[in-house]
Amino acid sequence: MNSMQSFEPQASGNQTKLVWDRFLRFFHWTLVLGFATAFISGEVHASTIHALVGYMLCVLLVARVYWGFKGGEYARFRSFIFPVGEVLTYMRAMLKGNPGHYLGHNPAGALMVFTLLGVLVAIFVSGLLTQGTIDFEGPLVFLANRVSDDASYAFRHLHEFLTHAVLVLVGLHLLGVLVGSIQHKENLVRAMLTGKKLVPSQSATNRKTNEE
Repeated sequence: MNSMQSFEPQASGNQTKLVWDRFLRFFHWTLVLGFATAFISGEVHASTIHALVGYMLCVLLVARVYWGFKGGEYARFRSFIFPVGEVLTYMRAMLKGNPGHYLGHNPAGALMVFTLLGVLVAIFVSGLLTQGTIDFEGPLVFLANRVSDDASYAFRHLHEFLTHAVLVLVGLHLLGVLVGSIQHKENLVRAMLTGKKLVPSQSATNRKTNEE
């Protein structure tokens, strides 16, 4: 049974709490570097590097999905699945400059995480389909003679479109990080480096938990 708990931290505002574990930080920064490498290598047609990095990112994403069910409190997907009403309430409060504070992902951040993960899955699948049906390589090469040429090139166009669409999402993500850092008076980039966030003494910290 799902329940939402709100509580006032008893600690002072200078106390920190480990929120982002080592794997999450590794995943985040490796994804940043890996995607940048894959994007650039794709633009300059360095196909070997592009494919190798793509495989690495696929493995990384699978590991993140696993960690979303077996990881720590703030890594698990269930900790940042929010009702639509709460997401809308948070975003309205954010526009007014006074959103509630969440130790883990806030509703807007959670929405971006799920969107990015979903788009990345589509990018990797379309990339593997392109590799298999046009380049005749990779784990999906058995599909080469089973799909039409139109479908093969549709996979490639989708892959290219989604890759560029991610750049827009990344821009929105960075904007959200900047706004969140200002509104909550905390350095979210540093938090993703150290894993630690300040526990506020005045604003309520919200989190979502599951109880069996």
